[in-house]
Amino acid sequence: MLYVKAPAKINLTLDVLYKRPDHYHEVEMVMTTVDLADRIGLESRTDGLIKIISTNGFIPTDYRNLAYQAAQLIKDTYDISEGVTISIEKEIPVAAGLAGGSSDAAATLKGLNRLWRLNLSIDTIAELGAKIGSDVSFCVYGGTALATGRGEKIQKLPAPPTCWVVLAKPKIGVSTAQVYGGLKIDEIEHPNTHQMLQAIERNDYRLMCNSIGNVLESVTFKLHPEVVMIKEQMKRFGADAVLMSGSGPTVFGLVDNESRMGRVYNGLRGFCDEVFAVRLLGESNSLA
Repeated sequence: MLYVKAPAKINLTLDVLYKRPDHYHEVEMVMTTVDLADRIGLESRTDGLIKIISTNGFIPTDYRNLAYQAAQLIKDTYDISEGVTISIEKEIPVAAGLAGGSSDAAATLKGLNRLWRLNLSIDTIAELGAKIGSDVSFCVYGGTALATGRGEKIQKLPAPPTCWVVLAKPKIGVSTAQVYGGLKIDEIEHPNTHQMLQAIERNDYRLMCNSIGNVLESVTFKLHPEVVMIKEQMKRFGADAVLMSGSGPTVFGLVDNESRMGRVYNGLRGFCDEVFAVRLLGESNSLA
């Protein structure tokens, strides 16, 4: 059995520039990985089948699963006759705006590259990932990056200033398609992506906190008022900066002080079942 780590991501910024002719949105996002990860196990099969086993009953175990799609794509692209059993130990909440499914797919691509000795470059794996979903290319590289296009064009960035990240996910799921569908492009208040890039380049924690922004908040907040409440509580408990990740519903708070992190974490436990205190990973993954 070969094991691969699949870390979650958060959006430090998420901007939507316009709707493209292909009906995707042109985005500009600064994303970074955090130390909360699923564990993917891969074992070759002689019958050619793709079989998914998961510790979480809420994720599909058929072709709807992005890890399944990743294995199928590798098999089809490189004419692989072997099958694979994919075991997914879930730690990342499902449908949370943390790219759990995309990260599982990225880890599967990288793991099968090793298991089946394909010797693909990480850039080739990222290109394959873009065929599965918009966040998969970023998850292949990991670390910190500026993502543009529909999210598949990746420009690597230095690690951001180190800090604690408190994540809180309410007991709701959010439809990404519904959130993007409800976005009014001409009414967007755009985050200052350039300022966020400067904050990361300078390793300036305060500037990073002052530069976060996510244009999808306005839509998700109207659909799910409980997300607003979590954001307000996180601020009240003392987080330095608070933002919704992706299309939600997970909200994260940045904290550079461990005792204050504990206060924010314990305070949120009263509002959410799924609360995590983790560190920013920041650095890129290796090909392994």
